[in-house]
Amino acid sequence: MLTITAEDPGSPDARALMDELSDTLASITGDAGRSSFDPDDVRHPQACFAVARDAQSRPVGCGALRPLQPGIAELKRMYALPGTRGVGSALLAFLEAEAAALGYHALWLSTRVVNERAIGFYESRGYARIPNFGHYAGRTQSVCLAKALAAESFPRTDPRQTP
Repeated sequence: MLTITAEDPGSPDARALMDELSDTLASITGDAGRSSFDPDDVRHPQACFAVARDAQSRPVGCGALRPLQPGIAELKRMYALPGTRGVGSALLAFLEAEAAALGYHALWLSTRVVNERAIGFYESRGYARIPNFGHYAGRTQSVCLAKALAAESFPRTDPRQTP
């Protein structure tokens, strides 16, 4: 059983997962990716930081979305512990549902070209390459991807809304 909840990115579990992600990214790409994520970017109502936990409540993955431009959110700090099956897909589905509930119509992301596993993961889930955006523009080591969201594809009740 896997549970995914929105949590503060400064919690000990969130920090530990992001540290593991940074170590993994550094070994794959040569860059830990810490400079492209500010925890304060996901500490407001139009953003989300999520932590996945296994049946024993151990943290096994994380991911975030933050506003990028009107109608578009950016995926950040996606990570699943090695050996955990389905965690990345579940986190991505959770964040896509959150983004749709928040009114976003698309998700964009960037990863490094050498991170072929991440590129394959996103492409197999409907993400397509787009021109590099923001500070990734002109950086040949980066690849950007996007996916259109349809709010009706993610039926759920927003827990932040009161009846």
